Amino acid sequence: MPAIRLASYNVHRAIGRDRKCVPQRILEVLRELDADVLALQEVEANDSGDDMLEWMARSMGVRAIAGTTLKRHDGYFGNGLLTRLPVTAIERVDLSYGRREPRGAIAARLEVQGLSLRVVATHLGLRPAERREQVEKLIQLFTWREDDRAVLMGDVNEWFLWGRPLRRLHCHFDATRAVATFPSRMPLLPLDRIWAHPGSMLRSLAVHDSALARIASDHLPLVATLEM
Repeated sequence: MPAIRLASYNVHRAIGRDRKCVPQRILEVLRELDADVLALQEVEANDSGDDMLEWMARSMGVRAIAGTTLKRHDGYFGNGLLTRLPVTAIERVDLSYGRREPRGAIAARLEVQGLSLRVVATHLGLRPAERREQVEKLIQLFTWREDDRAVLMGDVNEWFLWGRPLRRLHCHFDATRAVATFPSRMPLLPLDRIWAHPGSMLRSLAVHDSALARIASDHLPLVATLEM
């Protein structure tokens, strides 16, 4: 059976624990991960041509899919998906809630040795009410048929293990283990999550806790292995 490696990582605009913006550190952490699919949050680009997502994709020889959520006077900010797998479809989903910071998701269909995998990468809001609405919108992206294979991953910003958004996701997907990823210096909260359908595909789930990852961002990457 084909196996693939996925990771979700909030790169925090490449600002590390030392408060320095060093994109090269993020790139080196991504190389450590050696993942087939990378869901990134808080990726930044500016009008001077510094596009962090495209730069990382070129450096790694992979495809980049941008999911801009916030446009500012000096550039833009949002989600990103990096993959070395063939991409057959892309959809960008608006998850914005009222006047809160705009949020979104990237929904892509990837090909894994002739099999189709739907991957949804997201970053949810900070308030419980917006997360509840965003989770309902995300669930609508998944309609289970017998041969469907899908993954939902990202920073869900939910620190209550039995909060309503997580309970809804665990009803729709098989429940997965909560792994602490934040803060990177001493992880206490499982803000970053990965779910798979069917749940039997998920063979391993672990935090990537290297010395470089502990300083490169305020989150640690979450890594999963899927067996299709």
